[in-house]
Amino acid sequence: MKTYRSQEWFGRKDKSGFIARSWLKNQGLPNDAFDGRPVIGICNTWSELTPCNAHLRDLADNVKNGVLEAGGIAFEFPVMSLGEALMKPTTMLYRNLASMDVEESIRANPIDGVVILANCDKTTPACLMGAASVDLPTLVVSGGPMLNGKHQGRDIGSGTDLWKFSEDLRAGLISQSMFDEAENGMSRSPGACNTMGTASTLACMVEALGMSLPGSAAIPAVDASRRRAARLSGRRIVGMVQEDLRMSRILTREAFENAIIVNAAIGGSTNFILHLLAIAGRIEVPLTLDDFDLLSQNIPLLANLKPSGEYLMEDFYYAGGVPAVISQLRDKLHDKVMQCNGKTLSANYADAAIFNQRIIAPAEHAFIKDAGTIVLRGNLCADGAVIKPSAATPALLNHKARAVVFENIEEYNQRINDPDLDVTADDILVLKGAGPKGYPGMPEVGNFGLPLKLLQQGVRDMIRISDGRMSGTAFGTIVLHVSPESCVGGTLALVQNGDLIELNCHERRLTLHVSDNELARRRESWRPVMPDYPRGYASLYIQSVEQAHTGADLNFLPGKSGSHIKREPHPE
Repeated sequence: MKTYRSQEWFGRKDKSGFIARSWLKNQGLPNDAFDGRPVIGICNTWSELTPCNAHLRDLADNVKNGVLEAGGIAFEFPVMSLGEALMKPTTMLYRNLASMDVEESIRANPIDGVVILANCDKTTPACLMGAASVDLPTLVVSGGPMLNGKHQGRDIGSGTDLWKFSEDLRAGLISQSMFDEAENGMSRSPGACNTMGTASTLACMVEALGMSLPGSAAIPAVDASRRRAARLSGRRIVGMVQEDLRMSRILTREAFENAIIVNAAIGGSTNFILHLLAIAGRIEVPLTLDDFDLLSQNIPLLANLKPSGEYLMEDFYYAGGVPAVISQLRDKLHDKVMQCNGKTLSANYADAAIFNQRIIAPAEHAFIKDAGTIVLRGNLCADGAVIKPSAATPALLNHKARAVVFENIEEYNQRINDPDLDVTADDILVLKGAGPKGYPGMPEVGNFGLPLKLLQQGVRDMIRISDGRMSGTAFGTIVLHVSPESCVGGTLALVQNGDLIELNCHERRLTLHVSDNELARRRESWRPVMPDYPRGYASLYIQSVEQAHTGADLNFLPGKSGSHIKREPHPE
């Protein structure tokens, strides 16, 4: 019989083995639970404070049943949960902390393989980052999207329609009562955002990487198929342990390239870039910001989903989901890569089909011919910035105008509704102080609202530039992740009201039309303004976080430490 890692705890006939077995027996486990069968850890980000993940306890039971059916034994354990809707100042501040929790929880315990239960935006990448640094057999079960929202006889989507309702309320186009009514209809069931926001983007990313069972990414949270997928995942992880199919055998360079291509085709969130870079750093696969630009060029938009289209995730699943999209990209993907079920991508998606072409288009009839993320370069973003053209106003993708500058989010909040604000619809709005160090945590403020007086004139989009992020549910002509950020002295810190800025997406340039001599003069008088966090994790984060173009991980976390425990806890 194969000897598994867990036998370092349970297979010993000494005091340490006695302790490991005896204490677990207080849960009613029989002697044969420790007879050498695979031990599976169910890494659960369940929390009632994370509404997207509040149903994961139910999925954990299904995973556990699958593990038992396959001859393994399962132990569920909690890790830090990151609830996008409630946590302040931003969940991105805590993504790396949660990844440390996951990594150390897996390594320190008698676990041979891991099933990750995640759903809300940062829970998925945090778990993958932590698990990658241990590199055991691992697969992911996402919680799935909630059902379509409903309001006044039509479907509404998480975030995307909220931003529209919010701007219409500010402009006086809808009443407070209508706004409140929409609130009651938007979140109708358990699950994550029902748009192609960050949560669903990352579920699709995980499937494209080969880290979840084929066809499972988009299953609605309340669909019985979601429970079946969890149960089948429980069975499969036992097989992965027996085959020693570790993360590093699945997360190859080719798998990351596949994920980038699929993300472009579904109109996925720009947050995908930060998280995929961080995961690649943990599993030690070379990946750069420029790869996202190169690999997503000439990739068609095949999914007609909000915020880049009309439909929602429930519709996407019934139209064919990720398998249908992959079926249209086979000539662009590495189809021989190994996936978590032990089969190649080619074998897994050979029979995939589109069931509704209004929602998923054949490649020859794409909704947008070239829709991938654009990586910008220029003197305003020496290390890069990103823009999602499928969610932008085409007429603004090549535009030159004067800057209207907000030094931080507090100044923005004070000035944006001022009827005397010196701004026109042609201007470019600039927000500083929203980067990884400067906020801290790089919040989703990049899609900051438009000036009230312009909203009242009917304006609904302007170019906005910041060193922050935006929600995957958001839309607009928005330049994000400007690197280096303003807080560390990136050129963004030197922009002043009235400066000319040019966005040229065709040439992938973002240019501040200010002379080098003038910028040097401004830099002499510039002083950094660091956020006031003198202690604790936030202080460590500010000291250690890397910039957006490398994934905003902490500088001591990239790489693998493996699963070996260097010291024994008890003396012989």
